[in-house]
Amino acid sequence: QVQLVESGGGLVQAGGSLRLSCAASGRTFSWYAVGWFRQAPGKEREFVASIAWSGSSTNYADSLMGRFTISRDNAKNTVYLQMNSLKPEDTAVYYCALQTVHSISYNHWGQGTQVTVSS
Repeated sequence: QVQLVESGGGLVQAGGSLRLSCAASGRTFSWYAVGWFRQAPGKEREFVASIAWSGSSTNYADSLMGRFTISRDNAKNTVYLQMNSLKPEDTAVYYCALQTVHSISYNHWGQGTQVTVSS
């Protein structure tokens, strides 16, 4: 079974930075991509960024490109989301998710980590 655990969230002031981590466990032979999503209270889940498990393919939400960077460390089975120049509207629960090779969508999800940006 695949398990995804997010960490690194917290409270920061506008303009600050955070790095989120998504630690994954399980067999990796069928892993295709890992993505980050976020959801603010009362709003629908929003795509943030994704990265292929192999190769260098990445994808970003247009509004976040330039501030957020996704990366991975395959040896540690960990995906990161570096968030810079944070804004209050970035406040949300951030989730990482896994897409396996036979799935047309993300089919494994973590529990999320809270990011709160003040002022």
